[in-house]
Order: sequence, then structure tokens, then C-alpha cells
Amino acid sequence: MSGGVVIAEVWWEQLLHGILSWEFLQFVVAFASIFGFVMTSAVILILAERKVMAWMQDRYGPLHTGPWGLLQTVADVGKLLLKEDIHAGKVDKAVFILAPSVFLAPVIASFAVLPFSPYISLPGVPLATGIVYLIAMSSLDVVGVIMAGWGSNNKYALIGGLRSAAQMISYELPLVLSLVSVVMLTSILRDGGIGSIAIKDIMNFQMAQNWPGKGNPVWDFIFEGFTPWAWFILVQPLLVLIYYTCGLAETNRSPFDLPEAESELVAGYLTEYSGMRWALFFLGEYGNMTIVSAITAMLFLGGWSGPGVAFLTAPGMAIGWQVLGNLLALFYFILKIYLLCGVFIWVRTTLPRLRADQLMQFAWLILIPTTLVNIVLTGALYLVLNALGASNLVFLVVLGVVNWLMLFGFFWVVSRATTASTRRAVAPAIRARQRLASLAATPAAPRLPEPERASVTSAGATSGR
Repeated sequence: MSGGVVIAEVWWEQLLHGILSWEFLQFVVAFASIFGFVMTSAVILILAERKVMAWMQDRYGPLHTGPWGLLQTVADVGKLLLKEDIHAGKVDKAVFILAPSVFLAPVIASFAVLPFSPYISLPGVPLATGIVYLIAMSSLDVVGVIMAGWGSNNKYALIGGLRSAAQMISYELPLVLSLVSVVMLTSILRDGGIGSIAIKDIMNFQMAQNWPGKGNPVWDFIFEGFTPWAWFILVQPLLVLIYYTCGLAETNRSPFDLPEAESELVAGYLTEYSGMRWALFFLGEYGNMTIVSAITAMLFLGGWSGPGVAFLTAPGMAIGWQVLGNLLALFYFILKIYLLCGVFIWVRTTLPRLRADQLMQFAWLILIPTTLVNIVLTGALYLVLNALGASNLVFLVVLGVVNWLMLFGFFWVVSRATTASTRRAVAPAIRARQRLASLAATPAAPRLPEPERASVTSAGATSGR
């Protein structure tokens, strides 16, 4: 009995030690910050989307609920929570009910490997296979969409689900290939070592060790850990564009919103959903926007790096400066995320919806070959320049110049492909118009003068009587 008491006391002491430790406090702070950010981000983005789209389209946005309409989205959330959850009569109930949760779960799970600051990060951040984990999570969304389309027992919903499956699977390939060159860059920057697919390692590779005025406290405060000239967006701008475009397609955002095309499919796979289950799908969509923007910021824009972060969070600094440095890092990271989410809104306001043939053509005939060419070109440039004895800095400069030229060439190819596909689509209408024009230009057959026709008609009428 005494042995059991001793074991219980030891277990209780270890539990208290774990709860009162800095590691547990870090977990609680990180979990509360990340979960709160995911839950509130959708509300903020929907309000921002309404305001920005209204401004770009020269009309009024939300205006009446709250000051300047700022509480409109909060009121919408309350309405959706109180709205009746209606089920159609012949749905597959289990599949229909589980679909929103299956769609939303990978969105929340993806944040497990994304650090928000040097201190605010979950235990999954050191995961060595961070990119693979994120790709796996992003590919699970399609399961929830197909479940929603199939479980609704509705032809429009089923078509929307199948469209979404084809779209997500097609754009998953160039999305993965666009990240291969990033891993290649990490292996090259390690002087020929093995590259890293850990998110934090890739972010650290974008922090140069030298900066102007090194050793001066003012310049150290600004540039320590914040070296934008080392960000991968300058070396691989084409990959940033391709990854972001694939992110648009993965989240079913305009111009890739065929799965929920209101003019064709009523609302696609969302047709039979209402109330909070409908809101969960949109929470997942805006959460996916946030994840795509967060990964872009991590892999190409230095993550949470910014002036003062590394200086204030350096070992040996007082706890107050450490807290301030983490708050600065959190601010920089969220600012980059929302700026990239602003591009989502900008694209939705600017571009019309693609046709199905254009969507597939863009993925299989343009994006995938472009990413493959970029991978081969990155490896070939490194082998050639390394054989010539050039340094990594020379390689990065040459690769950056070549990639920027490829970016402009990509714009030219896309414009030509868009023009060609549009001409093919409208060719039947153009040919019909040309036939009508040719018929109108053909001289008409000669007709009898009006008096003679009148006399013939009268003569016939007389003989008939």
C-alpha cells in the first residue's frame, strides 16, 4: 500500500512539474493563439473581402451593422448559428453530416507545423517532414467535398463534387513540383548537402548572416534575422506565382470556382447544406486561404522575420524584451498572411471564371511542364556553374535572372493560350456570323414589278370565281 502511495506521489509531482513547466506554457499559448487565429481569421477575411470588392467595384459594401458595417460578419455568424439545419429527405445521412468536419479538420491540423514566432509554435513544428505533412493535409480536403456531393443525393451537388475532385487532383501535381526547387535550393545552400523539407529550416535559410553595418546596434536591430535580399521569392518568382495559382485552385477560389458555380450548379456541392454546416465549408475555404498564404510567407517571404525580432528574442535578453520580440514576429507573420490573402480577393474581383477546358489545359499543358522545366534548369545551372568554380552567390544571382525572364515568358505563353482557347470556343459563333454575312452579300433573285404581280393575282382570283 505504501509503495502505491509513493508511486502516486511521484506521478503527481511529475504531473505538476509538467503543467508548471515552460514547455507546457508554450503549448497553451501556441494552441490558444493558433486556434483563435483560425476561428477568427474567416470572419476578418469575409469582412475584408466585402469591403475590398465593394471598393474595387465602386459600390457600397456592408454599411449598417455596427460602425462602418464592421459588425456585419459577426451578425452573419450569429444568424448561421441560430439558423435551422435542414436535411433533404433522401440524403445519405452519415456521409452528409460528416462531410463538413472532414473538410475542416485538415485545415486546423495544418497549423501544427507552422511556427507563428520563435516561441509561439506547437510541438509539431520541428517535424523534419513539414512540407510533406502540409501537402498530405491539403490533399484531404477533396474527400470532404466528394462526401458532400455524394451524400447530398443531388445531381448538381454530385457534379460539383466531381468537378472539385478533378480540379484538386490536377492542381496538386504542379503544387508539389513547385516546391521541389525550394528543397533543391536548401541542399545547394548547404554546400551540396542534403536539402531540408522542414518548414523552420527553409525559413532559416532565408536569413543571411551578413548585413550592412553589422556590429552597430541600430543596424543589428533592423537587419539581424531580417534580410529580404535572401528571400526565395527573388530567386524563384515563377514558383511563387505557380504555387499561389495552385493554391487558388485548391481552395476553389475564383477564377477556379467551377465546383460551386452559381450560374450553372446553383451552389455545387453546397446545394443541400444550410445553417452551421454550410458555414463550416466556408470556414474551411477561408482557412485554406490562410494556410496557402502562410506557407507562401514561410517558404518565400522569410516567415515571421522582420526588424527587431531576432535581436529581441536572442538568448540572454530579458523576459520583457523576449515577449515584445515574439509579439513583433506574430505581427509580421499575420501581416504577410493578410497581404497575400488580399491577392485572393483582388483576383476574385478581377478575373472571370475559367471554362472547364481552360482549367484542365492550364494545369496539364502549362503549369506541369513549366515546373518540370524549372527543376531541370535549376539543377543544370548549378552543375555548370559549380564545374566552373562559381560560388553559391553567383549561382543564386544567375538563377534569379533566368527565373525572372521565365516569369515574363510564362505571362506571354498564358496570354497566347488564353487567346487561342477563346478563339476555339467562339469559332462556331464566328462561322455562323460569317455565313449570315455572306448570304446577305449575295444578290437576291430578280422579282416581278409590283403592278404586274398585282394584276396576276387579280386575274387568278377572277378565274377562280
